[in-house]
Amino acid sequence: MAALLRRELVRGEGPETAALMARLRRVKRRGSFTRAEFLSMCRWKSPRAIRHCEANSAAAVRRVSRAVLATRSEPRRLELLTGLRGVSVPTASAILTLVDPRRYGVLDIRAWQLLWRLGTVRRKPAGRGFGPGDWLEYLGEIRRHARRLGVRARAVELTLFLCHRRLQKGRLYA
Repeated sequence: MAALLRRELVRGEGPETAALMARLRRVKRRGSFTRAEFLSMCRWKSPRAIRHCEANSAAAVRRVSRAVLATRSEPRRLELLTGLRGVSVPTASAILTLVDPRRYGVLDIRAWQLLWRLGTVRRKPAGRGFGPGDWLEYLGEIRRHARRLGVRARAVELTLFLCHRRLQKGRLYA
């Protein structure tokens, strides 16, 4: 895995993602995100789930986002975010990634499947049905490699995602 990351490392973002991250740059300092920002992040990760995300009130999003950004507990962050309608574990990971790409990467079927092929994770070869434990294991792996390479966690995750997309044969959701 280390050799793959050194050889293929992606440091930049696509224009749409870079623009969204730039708009969200002040979220951590502000200590919360708005409902509009929340919906932008949800749409970026999973446009199909957006109608469920839209069911969350501005007050609920503000309350949850304040708690998420105030806690130091990763399991608590995930618990809070997935308590919002339409927010799965992968969507929660995307929200955290967009707000803090240095520390987070998106938990995604492609990145997980590649980690499974490389023997880094040992369960869920299909890369679906993620729970909190899966996210914590994934986050630990992503951060470990990011520290070793001196890059953001997002760079490691995006590299895995793009490598899988390039190497994939057949259907993603078999």
